[in-house]
Amino acid sequence: MEITPIAFAHNGYKEKFGIPRQSGRAASVITRIVMTKQFGTDDSVRGIQQFSHIWLIWGFSENHHWSPTVRPPRLGGNKRIGVFATRSSFRPNSLALSVVKLISVEKNSNGEIVLVVGGADMMDNTPIFDIKPYIPYADCVSNASGGFASAGEDYRLEVEIPQTIMNMLSEQQKQDLTDILAQDPRPAYHNDQREYGLTYDNMNVKFKVIDGVLYVTDCKQINDLR
Repeated sequence: MEITPIAFAHNGYKEKFGIPRQSGRAASVITRIVMTKQFGTDDSVRGIQQFSHIWLIWGFSENHHWSPTVRPPRLGGNKRIGVFATRSSFRPNSLALSVVKLISVEKNSNGEIVLVVGGADMMDNTPIFDIKPYIPYADCVSNASGGFASAGEDYRLEVEIPQTIMNMLSEQQKQDLTDILAQDPRPAYHNDQREYGLTYDNMNVKFKVIDGVLYVTDCKQINDLR
């Protein structure tokens, strides 16, 4: 079976490191789902604005192999679990599923339909294979068990950003960085005070975690890097 992208995601996530491990965890981050000319028509999205949230079926474009077992971050990154008991990217068909908030439906300067969404957990230029409405009465199971993943439900780090760096950022960038860093981007098996770096939007950000607090140590515009 062959599947064809119907859209591509565009956002500030330029690398895998730092992307939240679940959708909705960095709700402030905006992603623009730009639909292809073939599938993005006024008719194909008619009525979608009636829904507050949508499902995106997309592809892990940076993964090229699968593994029958993986090491979930919320189990410390050391215990192996079957891949089908996780949302790991190392899947046979590299397909992913995310629920995101639908903010608006627009058209860009090229006349392409754009779905503006919040809280996506995918890289820039990720292919989107299908879009479906989120239906609360069918999709929300109030008594469902989250298994081992429930351990990360309320996990967030306190984030400290120096005022000198805050002065460099727009209000949107401040909120995005705080949301992203609060998820603790470090590999689960690294619980130390070493300095890490991630790239988001046009920024290269360095940070370290000490006693449960994430401190941003440096932030440079990518265009300023030598």
